[in-house]
Amino acid sequence: MLTTDNAIANSGTFALGHRTVHRMGYGAMQLAGPHVFGPPNDREGAIAVLREAVALGIDHIDTSDFYGPHHTNRVIREALAPFPEGLTIVTKLGARRDDEGAWLPAMEPQELIDAVESNCDNLGIERIEIANLRLMFGGGDAGPTPGDVRPMLEPLIALKERGRIGALGMSNALPEQVEAARSMTEIVCVQNMYNLANRGDDDLIDHLADDGIAYVPFFPLGGFDPLQSGTLENVARDMEATPMQVALAWLLQRSPNILLIPGTSSVEHLRQNVAAANLHLPAEAVATLNGIGS
Repeated sequence: MLTTDNAIANSGTFALGHRTVHRMGYGAMQLAGPHVFGPPNDREGAIAVLREAVALGIDHIDTSDFYGPHHTNRVIREALAPFPEGLTIVTKLGARRDDEGAWLPAMEPQELIDAVESNCDNLGIERIEIANLRLMFGGGDAGPTPGDVRPMLEPLIALKERGRIGALGMSNALPEQVEAARSMTEIVCVQNMYNLANRGDDDLIDHLADDGIAYVPFFPLGGFDPLQSGTLENVARDMEATPMQVALAWLLQRSPNILLIPGTSSVEHLRQNVAAANLHLPAEAVATLNGIGS
């Protein structure tokens, strides 16, 4: 059975802009209420998950003030403030929620400026170490969609120059949008959907790795069809691990610039996810898993 012993250390480290973090991190999205809207159903449980994450050695937490909205950041502040010196909190800008919980674009310059202030206020910080611009050109549920990123980056670059933001990243972005952003400012990470079954960013990951830029995949089990899920389950059974642990281990072995932020509202599931860093997939298992996305 996989354990969490030395798992965070065994996940390795990678540069996240001006910070260096362990490659196994934590995503706080699931700490909000159902559908990432409203307060957590179990606030004390959410606090326990965050404190356990830090106790296990996680030093990279991904969040956003549009989770809840506001609730997730406030729980992070309650659980962890004053924040440990080595903890890197990464947030996202570019979206908002309406009264029914719909995900709406918020990419106008003033909306982005206001989002920086909101994140800082609810986290209780003076500076966002890393802010990802979440692109919403296609609407709430759309994947990467063409659109001009320059008008959105200009106010964020100005805030970076003032020291309100430490570094910038991109989320839900096409490769050409990443390159457009890099022509304007340093981009330290890209956060897109990527997993065993969704390999559209393979070339982008390799390109970013060559340039020392982190890639942060979300939805490690998103978009699998039944056959793909069956293959994953068979490998997991052979490895005496869970499908999620195998999917996370595959991502860690896929490229050294991949940073993981699996989310959960359960301490038990958090430990299972962290333990995946102690799972080494042999070449035969990797070959089988690679076939899922072909």
